[in-house]
Amino acid sequence: MKNLSLLSNNTNGWYMLSMIMITLVLFSVDGLVCLGFTSHSTPFAPPIRSLPVGFTGVIRNNALPVIDYSLCSKASIVRKAYHRSSALFAGISEDTNSVINSTSTGDTAVDKDEKLFEGYGKGILRDYKMRLPFYKGDIKDGLNIQCLAATMALFFACLAPAIGFGALFGVATGNAIGSVEMITSTAACGIIYALGSAQPMTIIGSTGPVLAFVATLYRLASKIGVPFLPFYAWTGSWTSFILFISSVTSGSNLVKYLTKFTDDIFSVLISCIFVVEAVSDIAGTFTSPLSTFTKGLLSLVCATTTFGLASSLKKLRQSVYLEKSIRNTISNFAPTIGVVTATLIARWARITQGPSAGIPCLSMLQTFGTSSGRPWLIPLFDLPVWARWFAFVPALMATVLLFLDQNITVRLVNNPRFRMTKGRRERNQTDGMHADMLVISILTFLQSLVGLPWLIAATVRSLAHVGACQKFDDKGQPNGTIEQRVTGTAIHTMIASVILFRKPREILSNLPLSVLMGLFMYLGTSSLPGNEMWERITGLIKDKSISPKEPWTNKVPTKIINLYTFIQVTCLGAMFWVKSSPIGVLFPVVIAMLAPLRFGLERSGIIKKEYIEILDSDD
Repeated sequence: MKNLSLLSNNTNGWYMLSMIMITLVLFSVDGLVCLGFTSHSTPFAPPIRSLPVGFTGVIRNNALPVIDYSLCSKASIVRKAYHRSSALFAGISEDTNSVINSTSTGDTAVDKDEKLFEGYGKGILRDYKMRLPFYKGDIKDGLNIQCLAATMALFFACLAPAIGFGALFGVATGNAIGSVEMITSTAACGIIYALGSAQPMTIIGSTGPVLAFVATLYRLASKIGVPFLPFYAWTGSWTSFILFISSVTSGSNLVKYLTKFTDDIFSVLISCIFVVEAVSDIAGTFTSPLSTFTKGLLSLVCATTTFGLASSLKKLRQSVYLEKSIRNTISNFAPTIGVVTATLIARWARITQGPSAGIPCLSMLQTFGTSSGRPWLIPLFDLPVWARWFAFVPALMATVLLFLDQNITVRLVNNPRFRMTKGRRERNQTDGMHADMLVISILTFLQSLVGLPWLIAATVRSLAHVGACQKFDDKGQPNGTIEQRVTGTAIHTMIASVILFRKPREILSNLPLSVLMGLFMYLGTSSLPGNEMWERITGLIKDKSISPKEPWTNKVPTKIINLYTFIQVTCLGAMFWVKSSPIGVLFPVVIAMLAPLRFGLERSGIIKKEYIEILDSDD
C-alpha cells in the first residue's frame, strides 16, 4: 500500500525507466536480433544428454538501466530523462524530487534520506557494515543436520544443470566454452559468492537467456570476422565495468519499483518451466527412436518415485507420526531419500533385466582441462582495437540480462515471508543487493579473462536453498530461516570435487537423468505454496465454504479478483512464449515492463486503487 502513494504522484518514474530501458535494448540489439537466437532444450540423445535450458533458472531475468550519477547532478540527469520521455507521454508531471527522495516503494521500507542513486560506494559499505558482524554466526549456524540435508539435496540440483548447460554452451560456441568451463565456473564462483556476498542464501548459476546471448555473440563474432573468445572477454569486461558502476552508485535500488505483482508472475513462471521441461523430458523417452517403451516406463517410475517421496516425506514434519526429532530429520532429507531410492530402483532394473532396462545417466567429465585444449588465459590483445570498442554494444545487452537476473532473484530471496534478519532493515528487500552486485561484477571480469561462463543468481535453486533452510515451530509452520554460509560453500566444494577427483565422477555417472527430472519437478512445485497468484489460480476450483480465508476474501469482489488473476496469467503466458521464441534474449525487457503495466492497471482505472492495494500488498 505504501508503495502506491509514491507511484501515484510520480507517474513519469515508470516511463523514465521504460524509455531508458528501451533505449539501451534497441542500441545493444542493433546487429544482434537480426542474427537470431533460441534457448530450446536439446532432444533425447543418450548417452550424452543436455538438460533443458529451463532447469537452471532459464527464465528469471530482469534488468533496469544503469546510469553513472557520480559524474554529474542526479536531479539534473533525471529531469532531462524525464523531460525527453514525457515528450512521448502527454500529461506526465515532472516531480522528480519525490522519485529521488522516495521513502517507500514496492514492498521495501527505505530511510527517508536514502536516494535512488547514492554516493560512491555508500550502498556497498552499508551492506557489508550490516552483514559482516554476523560472519562468525554464519559459520556456526550452518553446522547442523538440517544444513547437511540442504547441502546434499542442492548438490544434485546445482550439479545437473551445470553439466547440462555446459553441453549446450559447447554446441553454441563450437566447444570454445563447454562442460569443463561450466562446472569450473559453478564450483569456484559459487564458493567465492557464498563466502563474500551479503546474501549468501542466493545460489548463482547459468541461465537460458545468458546461453542465448552467448550463442548470439558467437555468431556475431563470426559475422564480423573476429576471434570469439577475445571478443567474449572484451564484452564481459565492459559488462563487468557497467555492473561495477551500478554497484557503487546503488543502481540496484531501481528494483524498488517492482511489487508483488511482478514477483508472483516471475516465481510462478520459473516453477512452471521446471515442471513443464521435466514432464516433456520424461515424455520424450516414450517417443524417441533411441529409446524403448521399457526404458520410458522405467524413466517414468524413477521420476515419479523421486518426486513422490520428496514431496510426501517433506510433509511428514506436519504429521502426528513418529517422534518430532525423527519427523524433522526425515523431512529435511526428503529430496535426498527420493534421489537415492529412485537410483537404487534403476540400478536393480539394470542388474536384473540387463541392457534393455538401461536408461540414460549423467555424462561425467573424464579429465580436467579446457574443452578445446586451449590455454586458460584468453589473449585479449588478439582482438583488433576497433572490435574492443565495438564490444561495448553487446555489453549493454549483457548488462541488462545480468542486472535483472541477479536483482530480481535476490529480491525474491529477501522476501519478508522468509523472515531473514541478518544485516537487514525491517521489510527491506534491497539490503545486500549492492554488495552482491559488486561480487558479480568482479566474478564476471575474472570469468571473461579465462573464458568461463557468466553466472548470476539462479531463481529456483536459490528459493529451494532458502526453503531447505527454513525453521519451523512445533506445529510445523515456518517461523524463520537458518541464515548461514556453510551450505552454499559446501555445495560448490562438492561440485569442485567432481572436477578434481575420479571417485565422485564414477559414482555420479550411475545417476539416471530421469531421477533428476523428478527432483526438478519437486523443486518447481515446492516453491508454489505461499505464492498468492498461485493461490488465486487454485482458488478457482476450491470449495470456498471450507477453504481457508485469504487476505482478499470478502474485501475484493470476485470478478475483480478473477480479472487481476487473468491479467497475471496472460502475462505469464506471454513470457513463456517470448522465452522460447527467437527473441528470447529480450526476455528481461518483458519482465521490466511488468512494473509499468501493474501501475497502468491502477492509473487507468481498470482496477480500483483500493482493490489493487489489497491484491498487491505483501502484508
